[in-house]
Amino acid sequence: MLLYLVLTKTIVLASKLGVPVVNTFSGCPGDHENALYPNWPVTPWPHDFQEVLKWQWEEKLIPYWKEKNDFAQAHNVKIGLELHGGFSVHTPATLLRLREACGPAIGANLDPSHMWWQGIDPIEAIKILGRENAIHHFHAKDTIIDQQNMNRNGLTDMTDYSQMRDRSWYFRSVGFGHDQKTWADIISTLRLYGYDYVVSIEHEDGLMSIEEGFTKAVENLKPIIVKESIGQMWWT
Repeated sequence: MLLYLVLTKTIVLASKLGVPVVNTFSGCPGDHENALYPNWPVTPWPHDFQEVLKWQWEEKLIPYWKEKNDFAQAHNVKIGLELHGGFSVHTPATLLRLREACGPAIGANLDPSHMWWQGIDPIEAIKILGRENAIHHFHAKDTIIDQQNMNRNGLTDMTDYSQMRDRSWYFRSVGFGHDQKTWADIISTLRLYGYDYVVSIEHEDGLMSIEEGFTKAVENLKPIIVKESIGQMWWT
């Protein structure tokens, strides 16, 4: 109930301030009406997981987010759901499923770092979501994959974030997980598919201070940010 009220009040405030997008997470219901903790099904078998997933979407996620979509639309605000493991909406497919069921105010707050650790190419994710005009906000954050630990722990690694040497993956500042060409392709693909809004640096690099991590992210993004629209194909 508290989250319900906070999100509702935030949408109203954003509307009054002229802020076009409010970001949050989809949440993840439990496995029954009185559940106290989330239940994140990630495999279709045993079949119990399918029953849990069906109940979550039909009884909880869609009714909740349909109401929030309509409320946001009435206030001329969009909702950016961050695709994040542990939540019901964590991939382009799950985002589009919710959007189709609830309405166009629902879109992605796309963070490439969460795509990489799930094995999703962020550029392809941008294309998939961009074709549906479903990218409402963008986070600039990097990830590094430690293949040796990945072989041991897998993608859904529960090792504490502070134990970086033992984790399958961990967050880095922009440019310290993937090279500038990869980030240039990400920024260019965003523009190609019509995204012309915020590139928000999110600092969660365990090897750098806030100031250094943020500064280096800015330095790495500056040369590749596309600032001027072309207008028309002047050379044709």
